[in-house]
Amino acid sequence: MKAQLVVDGGHELGEGVLWCERSQSVFWTDIHASRLWNHHPGSGATRSWGMPERLCCFAFTADAEQLLIGLESRLAFFNLASGAITPICRIEDDLPGTRLNDGRCDRQGRFVFGTLNEDAGREPIASFYRLNTDLTLDRLPLPGIAISNSICFSPDGSLMYHCDTLQERIMCCDYDTRTGAVANQRVFADLSGQPGSPDGSTVDADGFVWNAQWGGSRVVRFAPDGSIDHIVDVPTAQPSCVAFGGAQLDLLYVTTAHEGMSAERRAEDALAGALFAVPLADVRGLPEVRFGG
Repeated sequence: MKAQLVVDGGHELGEGVLWCERSQSVFWTDIHASRLWNHHPGSGATRSWGMPERLCCFAFTADAEQLLIGLESRLAFFNLASGAITPICRIEDDLPGTRLNDGRCDRQGRFVFGTLNEDAGREPIASFYRLNTDLTLDRLPLPGIAISNSICFSPDGSLMYHCDTLQERIMCCDYDTRTGAVANQRVFADLSGQPGSPDGSTVDADGFVWNAQWGGSRVVRFAPDGSIDHIVDVPTAQPSCVAFGGAQLDLLYVTTAHEGMSAERRAEDALAGALFAVPLADVRGLPEVRFGG
């Protein structure tokens, strides 16, 4: 497995990558640039859309032209054709130091997302939430966090994976596929002493968790028991998120970032902020679930 350059975008914070089966193209965001990006490998075309504030996460919907988007302060719908934004709800107005961060649909089409504390102290005041298909919002009863990441679900939907990046552990909890209730949070994988910190994750068809490791120049595949199964080297320091794509879901897309790098460090790490793809021989992903609301 070798990471191959797809788009040398130079993104400060490339994130939130997702493959769209309908258009056979890959979407991702450059959070700090407030832009949504799209690349169609068949034609080689790349395009982007500006957003009114930082775009932190998103999900596909039943309408091919409409996305559910998580802006820094709110959830909304975004129309790719017209650029129209339809507000849904604001998030954590009582916590001005936080913003939205990671998000992904559960297997039932509900959007689960988390927030991030941008204040210097990084106190664990952020939370995980779920936007239900009737557009009601639930705060998940999980401990407070500083930086939400790694949100993904087992193939049958009964396990939710998540993390606080600063804690250097990927957690999991039981997830009721009918009610969305969470219980029995526990450590899935401990990254203490490893070269990177856990960032975005996804799950393959066999139930293995793939995690981008910020600062570690790698993506790690974890077995269902939390042991390391495979390591993919990425030719830049800060991989940020992963998603399966390609017609057979046998490519692993990886976003990266140059956030926090000095000019000298960026000169050394020339591909920081690029989008990569890793061809997989014997692994297949799962289609991204569309928001069901």
